[in-house]
Amino acid sequence: MPQPLKIAIAGALGRMGRQMTETILADPRLELIARFHRPGSAGEGLVERDEALALADVVIDFTTPAASVELAKACAARGGPALVIGSTGFSEPELAAVADAARKIAIVRSGSYSLGVNMLTSLVEQAARALGPDDCDVEILEAHHRFKVDAPSGSALMLGEAAAHGRGVRLDDVARRARDGLVGPRNAGEVGFAVLRGGSIVGEHTVSFLTAGETLTLSHAAGDRSMFARGAIAAALWVAGQPPGEYDMRDVLGL
Repeated sequence: MPQPLKIAIAGALGRMGRQMTETILADPRLELIARFHRPGSAGEGLVERDEALALADVVIDFTTPAASVELAKACAARGGPALVIGSTGFSEPELAAVADAARKIAIVRSGSYSLGVNMLTSLVEQAARALGPDDCDVEILEAHHRFKVDAPSGSALMLGEAAAHGRGVRLDDVARRARDGLVGPRNAGEVGFAVLRGGSIVGEHTVSFLTAGETLTLSHAAGDRSMFARGAIAAALWVAGQPPGEYDMRDVLGL
């Protein structure tokens, strides 16, 4: 029987960190080797970051963009471990720093570790390719709990990127993130985003393709955070032993 994969959890005291702990402990393919949080955190079996990196085969990280960048740099400087990043809301310089670290270690970074959302992403790209911008409008609605700090969500941006890629354009060139006041008619080819925040919504995403006379709607709703944990585990099992590079869940799922 193969040895369990040794996993360390970054951001162990956060909501996803606690969910990851529970899910990993229930999976015989994995060994929870270390848990760490921000510097100076104590208790609940936590260790310092560098101790965790020395023990782990893969680190699973659901923290913040700034913390993820520092973690990626630390892993790269050591030549490992591999990294699964679930943080969202990265700036362009932060993305560049993660990409630089991926020259030395294997990193999976995804806006969503939901297997369903990643399947939805592929369907959105196919639909956008078939339904041209002159005749079909694309609008993305996402809803999350009141504590989420970034908007649009990483999953919504993934879906927007998929729609833009299907049409052969850059999302930054066609995205419309807000409408307020007298904005005039909708421009052809826009990918619109709308955001809802409130309560305890885990995550809901809807992509609408609207033409004259009909609407095609593709959607996904998350029931609880365990689905994200299961996706992150699938990514960890896949990325262990991969060559250096930056990957996403579409690579993990073979999409």
